[in-house]
Amino acid sequence: MAVADVAEIRSRFPALQRRQAGHLAAYFDGPGGTQVPAVVVEAMADYLLHHNANTHWAYATSAETDALLADARSAVGDFLGCGSDEVVFGANMTTLTYHLSRALGRGLEAADEIVVTRLDHQANVAPWFDLARERDLVVRAVPFDAATGRLDVDRYHELVGPRTRIVALGAASNALGTVTELEPLLEHASSAGAFTFVDAVHSAPHSLPDVHRLGCDAFACSPYKFYGPHLGALFVKASRLATLDVPRLPCAGDDGGERLETGTLPHEAMVGAGATVDFLAGLATGDQSEAPRRERLAHVFHELEDRAATLLERLWRGLEAIQAVTLYGPPPGTLRTSTLAFTVDGVPSDEVTRRLSDDDGVFTSHGDFYASTVVEDLGLPADGLVRAGVAIYTTAEEVDRLGRGVARIAAG
Repeated sequence: MAVADVAEIRSRFPALQRRQAGHLAAYFDGPGGTQVPAVVVEAMADYLLHHNANTHWAYATSAETDALLADARSAVGDFLGCGSDEVVFGANMTTLTYHLSRALGRGLEAADEIVVTRLDHQANVAPWFDLARERDLVVRAVPFDAATGRLDVDRYHELVGPRTRIVALGAASNALGTVTELEPLLEHASSAGAFTFVDAVHSAPHSLPDVHRLGCDAFACSPYKFYGPHLGALFVKASRLATLDVPRLPCAGDDGGERLETGTLPHEAMVGAGATVDFLAGLATGDQSEAPRRERLAHVFHELEDRAATLLERLWRGLEAIQAVTLYGPPPGTLRTSTLAFTVDGVPSDEVTRRLSDDDGVFTSHGDFYASTVVEDLGLPADGLVRAGVAIYTTAEEVDRLGRGVARIAAG
């Protein structure tokens, strides 16, 4: 089983035909949201144009909607490594996390403790602090090593104790690309009796999730970070899902993931999320007719991770050679994603991004990326970092163009 090459992959994305500053636009903004292949948009349009209805009624398009949403849950379940009845959809990861936190909070008592980290996106920090204020709980934050970009594991073990009820960890830093080895941390939290929550929004596009092997209670991601529509997806272990005291309407669905879903969701986006998983699985070429979707996904992700690591190293080495550039986070060849953060001496991050766009047709992002504690602990000003992410459609030419543009900016 082979995997489509980058030229074939690029042909699936109409956005990659955009021209900017005399070049085909180079999208390094994937950590904030990737581009979308035509097949995903077509699936969403087909739903809206030919099957659009609300759910669970005894007429044709409603039944078709039920079937399409069930297919979407099955596909996302294959992506996450869980059952379709453990998949919850929502507006975005942040909304899902707030909702889950409220459900968990109903079973907590004053002075119970929550452990978070300073390496994470605020979507996996602020909901837990808000819950603590409402319920008179204690939040303990695990620091990270600014020099390496890695979590202080020793401090983590000190902070998880007998009053710990929730542990919220990030699988990877959306600012620095750091990947955290979660299994031993989750095992420690579970042995203490804590509910374990993983923010995998940044890691899921780079490494195929396997939530049952990981052993967490809940795991959140965002399909729009891995070539899908704007939507949030959440795994909750079936045994936990069945017992959560969820804020919900008394007449709402009570089966599987529907227990945590409120109101009418964007059906077209849910269908699109399923189509996204099928797009990724479909990048496996050759005789694949007998291969299960999960098996094809695993093969595709393994190959794409290797390609991304090669491009990341090329980008890192190019930027490392520029005297005025400072790189942050773990170096290539270590446990990390293909997302790179840097600053240019004396040039604000938004100016770097603007000049790369205007002069080189290169799209990067800038700021703190809602990982505000990372920027604070690195001792950086409020304008933060420049971030460049390698995606499945990134080419070596684009990497080199980004490096040349940064060198020119650094030279003044």
